[in-house]
Amino acid sequence: GNQNQIGNGNLVAVRAEGNLARHNENQIRDAAYLQTQLLIAQKEEAGIQLQAEEYDLMAAAADLDEIEKVNANCILMANLQQASSSGTQTDKAPVYDFDGSVE
Repeated sequence: GNQNQIGNGNLVAVRAEGNLARHNENQIRDAAYLQTQLLIAQKEEAGIQLQAEEYDLMAAAADLDEIEKVNANCILMANLQQASSSGTQTDKAPVYDFDGSVE
């Protein structure tokens, strides 16, 4: 029994390290992507003609921004729905005094 628990603990630790390494790779990739986007934006601002692939990257970045906004809205809606159905909300709204304090 104890050997299995120790073995499982080791497996969990290995998985966590793997996820951490993958997370770092994603951060490095994201940083390189953002640096590329910055350079393209600077070229565009300076009036330097962009290459076709740079236009494609800019369009993809705009699409990603839109996707991130939609994802954020979906997460917000899910959180609001969960909060409203969790039963922790009270039906009674707070009553405010004239001076703005809550009764």
